[in-house]
Amino acid sequence: MRRFKACILAATAGCLLMSCAAQEQSESSQNVLTTSEYAAADQQDTAEQSVPSTLPMISIQTVNQDPDVLDFVTEPVAEHVSAQIATWTPGYKMPPAPYNETCRVTFTYPDGRVQLSDAEAEVKVRGNWTTNYLKKPLRMKFTEKQKLIPEAGGSEARNWLLLACYKDASLLRDKTALEIARAILEPDGLYASEAELVEVEINGAYWGVYLLTDMLQVRPDRVNIHEPEIDYQGTDIGYFLEFDGYYYNEEPLYQFHVDYNDNAPLTPYDGEGGNGKMITCLPTDDRDRKKDIGFTIKSDIYSEAQHDFIASYVNHVYNIMYHAAYDKQAYCFNDDYSAINVTEEMTPQEAVETVVNVQSLANMYIISELTCDADIYWSSFYMDVDFSADGDKKLTFEAPWDFDSGLGNKSRCPNGTGFYAANIVPDVNGNEYETINPWLAVLMYADWYQDIIREKWTTVYDAGIFDTAVQQIDVMKEQFADAFERNDARWGVSTQEDSIAMELSSKAKQCKSQAEAAEYLSDWLRKRVAFMNAQWHK
Repeated sequence: MRRFKACILAATAGCLLMSCAAQEQSESSQNVLTTSEYAAADQQDTAEQSVPSTLPMISIQTVNQDPDVLDFVTEPVAEHVSAQIATWTPGYKMPPAPYNETCRVTFTYPDGRVQLSDAEAEVKVRGNWTTNYLKKPLRMKFTEKQKLIPEAGGSEARNWLLLACYKDASLLRDKTALEIARAILEPDGLYASEAELVEVEINGAYWGVYLLTDMLQVRPDRVNIHEPEIDYQGTDIGYFLEFDGYYYNEEPLYQFHVDYNDNAPLTPYDGEGGNGKMITCLPTDDRDRKKDIGFTIKSDIYSEAQHDFIASYVNHVYNIMYHAAYDKQAYCFNDDYSAINVTEEMTPQEAVETVVNVQSLANMYIISELTCDADIYWSSFYMDVDFSADGDKKLTFEAPWDFDSGLGNKSRCPNGTGFYAANIVPDVNGNEYETINPWLAVLMYADWYQDIIREKWTTVYDAGIFDTAVQQIDVMKEQFADAFERNDARWGVSTQEDSIAMELSSKAKQCKSQAEAAEYLSDWLRKRVAFMNAQWHK
């Protein structure tokens, strides 16, 4: 929290007070160069002149110097995404799947400080639907551990990500959401990724503004749970999990299904008692167009016993939560966690608190409600549990991720008002069906749980966390205007690309520059904070 406030004060002091007048609308998407064409043309210009910047620069140089080497960052699309596109696009030419290219990476600050020099890394396109965009997110896997964000406490890791933020014309939604998330989670010992804006060049070609972040993985300074030795078969390990609509793409050992108390219906949290509505998370019959949302195991496991154990545990934990909230009954595990039984020895609240880090769930509700991300029912919703000797064996919610569809960018809470995260939400791809995130919804009508949310919201609001976040958007818009203008010139403004604009809210798609998009973002966030404060402040 203190570091978050210090960031805004330092940024304000260093603000360059540049003009942020919106640039005229760039070429239409039909006239924008492909990334390969741009790179070929841009390499000559970049070789002749350096690009001054207020942001750090990450320079990526491929070891391979073949003329078509840049295909590795311009052509690949995730296999499951291209397979989907092919089903509705006649004559679609299947692109290559993401692949590694050996590179040398240098990280330099604007004042000339070199954080990293000529370090070897495997670099490739990463992500799901975002791999289909013109500007693609990247993963860097270094041969040796590197310290890329020293302000994060000096952590070192081999894996780092460069988020393209292409759909978000402000380029600031992920950065802002992660700053808020850290301010909320860190006081409770929970994890949210560090993130720093950078500019990127590849083989001397300018590649735009990216967000450098941790990769979500099990590490002492990231998701801090026990990591088993290779080939260890026991179940007394840590498990890192994603509630994931893409789970079916994983190997069977790394996916599982949860039945959510036999798909028992939930009352959506809409601020009005649900208005008599009930909804299930999973489809109820062949006519129900909901997708089947399962789980992906994101950490390493090595046995069917580990897979079956965590699948059973998560299923039972949800049932304990449901029985406590809807039946007012307390259930507890037997000694080997293979079954749950009714108990009179604790209250329903105590039963939940025995197996769930409830504070972490309340924190994630606040983050999810604040950001109104369109994918909240689908993916990028993480939890973990540690069954090692030092673990607390409680399902813990942390590692928030992927906010480029949130904070008013898609048409969710477009005016910053309304209950969303534990409410009925529409399908992200055209309102084909409605569904709900069961983990966020199941406890919402328990008075004791609402009290936890109210206490946390009041604490972080009174600390000025949200005011600081809004101010930081305005400061970054000014301070990094030169870099944002270069990015807009490099890629065009994504709101002006038809395939992107069709995803966006009416206000988001009206923004014709990064500056306009940032103004809309800060205005939306002010309204959202005001709405939530009226509901949750003590």
